Amino acid sequence: MTYYYRMGEIPKKRHTQFRKPDGSLYREELVSSKGFSGIYSNLYHHRQPTNVREVRKPIPYRNRIVDEYGLLQTHLKTSNIEFTGEDYLDARKMLLANKDVEMGICCPTEKEMDYFYKNADGDELLFVHEGSGWLISQFGKLRIQQGDYVVIPRTTIYKLSFDEDPVRLLVIDSKVPIETVSRYRNELGQLEEHSPYCERDIHPPSELLVENEDKETLIQIKKGGYLHQYVYDFSPLDVVGWDGFLFPYTFSIYDFEPITGRIHQPPPVHQTFQARNAFVICSFVPRLFDYHPDAIPAPYNHSNIDSDEVLYYVEGNFMSRKGIDRGSFTLHPGGLPHGPHPGTIEKSIGAKETEEYAVMLDTFGPLYVTEQGMEYVDKDYPYSWQE
Repeated sequence: MTYYYRMGEIPKKRHTQFRKPDGSLYREELVSSKGFSGIYSNLYHHRQPTNVREVRKPIPYRNRIVDEYGLLQTHLKTSNIEFTGEDYLDARKMLLANKDVEMGICCPTEKEMDYFYKNADGDELLFVHEGSGWLISQFGKLRIQQGDYVVIPRTTIYKLSFDEDPVRLLVIDSKVPIETVSRYRNELGQLEEHSPYCERDIHPPSELLVENEDKETLIQIKKGGYLHQYVYDFSPLDVVGWDGFLFPYTFSIYDFEPITGRIHQPPPVHQTFQARNAFVICSFVPRLFDYHPDAIPAPYNHSNIDSDEVLYYVEGNFMSRKGIDRGSFTLHPGGLPHGPHPGTIEKSIGAKETEEYAVMLDTFGPLYVTEQGMEYVDKDYPYSWQE
């Protein structure tokens, strides 16, 4: 849930005549979730959005999990990767996956996309670890910067334009809608006072781009393990106005306000997003440590009963881990206890604060390493708790 927003020109009432200066009708399009019962937006086009010129042969685009990987604490050593491909879609390397979500990295060398992309399978969340640029969609131009979470609702037609190298994105592709956290919201959807962020921290597109000239445009649509190639004679940026609750937006990890306490606070206090019954996303940010006189700032050992935990290390020295660099992943699966590395508990006592940044994905179904992820597995990591 975001909030109501509008851009450009729209009619006074929905589903009524809205005419151009020449007297012809603008074409209304409802983009809605959960059929007609979820959040939605109404868009008004110069041209008929269903007018397809050509449908080309689809391209396979899927990830395969490793069947007999086993139950292992896992470290993916991805910190030294400089690029993962030239093109944005080719550079998306999904390393972990289950039926609800895929997670990976994207370090493209090309700064501009010469096509548009639409994910018809799920919502996407990009975390901008390095780089800056623009997300350009039918909803307008959205500035993206280092530290931003970029939430992109399914079926958003978009392309990315980056300012300069390097570019490093954390990519989360979800079959389930990605939302703000329900316990932070009141009955009308407004973020409450106890929330670690509010609507002022959520940034929608800033400028509506309107392209109405004849222009061959390729839209690659991801659905069912394929990229479906749709060609139009016009740009999807022919929208003169829209309003509603469904649109891409950014929220910066630097705007997350941490919740602290006298003793160690569990990960739910860091929760930032949810995907109902599928996973949660948490943000670890600089914060004061616990202030009970006998507090142990390092996290306690934990056995996951019904979730798998992934940490993506962004910046700083993560005090409970050794040998983990920025840009790496750890997966701690349900069924095995995990906790601080030897020596880090005693070392944490007396520490007053941390400067770490990390993104955590906790899934409620088993998470598996993909074939692409096997390239980065640290085979020694399961033994790294030996004294």
